[in-house]
Amino acid sequence: MTAHLQPIPRSGAPFDGQPLAGSADLWFDEVLVRHRDDPTTRKPLAACTPKEQSRLSQRRADICGISMDHPRIMGVLNVTPDSFSDGGDHATLDAAVARARQMAQDVDILDIGGESTRPGADEVPVAEEIRRTSNVIAAIRDAGIATPISIDTRKSSVAEAALDAGANMVNDVAAFTFDPDLADLVAERDVPVCLMHAQGRPETMQNDPRYDDVLFDVMDFLTDRIAFATSRGIARERIVTDPGIGFGKTLEHNVTLLRNLSLLHDLGLPILLGVSRKRFIGTIGQAAEAKDRMAGSLAIALHGIQNGAQILRVHDTFETRQAIRLQQAMIKRES
Repeated sequence: MTAHLQPIPRSGAPFDGQPLAGSADLWFDEVLVRHRDDPTTRKPLAACTPKEQSRLSQRRADICGISMDHPRIMGVLNVTPDSFSDGGDHATLDAAVARARQMAQDVDILDIGGESTRPGADEVPVAEEIRRTSNVIAAIRDAGIATPISIDTRKSSVAEAALDAGANMVNDVAAFTFDPDLADLVAERDVPVCLMHAQGRPETMQNDPRYDDVLFDVMDFLTDRIAFATSRGIARERIVTDPGIGFGKTLEHNVTLLRNLSLLHDLGLPILLGVSRKRFIGTIGQAAEAKDRMAGSLAIALHGIQNGAQILRVHDTFETRQAIRLQQAMIKRES
């Protein structure tokens, strides 16, 4: 059975090991050796093969021209009436462009979505999703906002219209399982894509989700989807991974994945973490309303950075940028 290597992240002086996934500030000198059916063991970095060391330590490829050597922010801009946190907030072109302009001061990527994927959400017709997203993307570009844009969609037709309107990246919560033709579009346009793990579809994904082992099941899924993507002509360096916190997972599943987030570095690709305002934060932090979960969202975002996540997908962009600046000042590598 294949073992996975989980680097143990460290920060601060002395920098005594290898950089974690090319990070300017995080490093590691030990790994956990994880097996699905055997006990976890620990070994020093020096005992890893050169190939293993490279996979865990090499700097990840730039995404949308943005280096992955320090944390990046992806700002959420949902143009939907029913998203769990900000549904209806940006329903007009003027409101969406105004929010995009505001977020562009703090984010590295804007993520535009026209279909809610909250638990229980119904599928949106393609034509309606295109109407919601492509018009907004075109308006953002017409307003002179040059920040890279990701289109959050599972559908090739929606992604095509968004890319034509000025988007630069695809964020597929279904990792090409909903619409395999989306992989061909990504390959043809040679744009980055984020592949996320999800169990089931939004309509039913929270109906008693179960796993044999959530860590290994997520890793196996992402490994398979990466292989599918490359088989369809997508360059490996164009791929970002996402464990899919909250997508077909219980609170315990989410916490297990977050505690072991650094395991995803064994895939050798950038990690996107989307936890902003999600239900498990409200459950643990006792905040029933999504917009009351900013403090908890920041706590998990900083945990993600400490474990080497390169991209944070968030709603509260100004506050997240401020928190990251403070954290980076504390862990900055001393020369």
